[in-house]
Amino acid sequence: MKSKSEFPFCVFLVDDDPFCRQLYEYHLKKIGIKDLYVFENGQDCLNSLVLEPDLILLDHYMKPDSGLNVLIDIKEYNPDIFVVIISGQEEVLLPVIAMESGAFDYIVKSDITEVRLLEVIDKIQAIRQQPH
Repeated sequence: MKSKSEFPFCVFLVDDDPFCRQLYEYHLKKIGIKDLYVFENGQDCLNSLVLEPDLILLDHYMKPDSGLNVLIDIKEYNPDIFVVIISGQEEVLLPVIAMESGAFDYIVKSDITEVRLLEVIDKIQAIRQQPH
């Protein structure tokens, strides 16, 4: 497990399901994410982009805006924000559409564990540390 100081990330967690939000928040805090903002809808997330998140974990099926619509708005605001779509759906086409729309990764909700979150964050951290 990484030390808490190794994750200088600002993370947004966006999910309209209170159980999922609390579970993912717990996992993120457990792996050492301290700068964490939690939202129950895409609009609140979009309104807070001035906080300059490094990573946004974004539920796909939310109302009134879908995660894909919010993803597109995030990428228009700042294409350098890493966005990971989270969905309960295991459809084959959905991850492809998400990645084509700018998502960094796609996680099926049943696969979310602190290990899976740590893998994604480690990949992002490795990319951020590469010389430009």
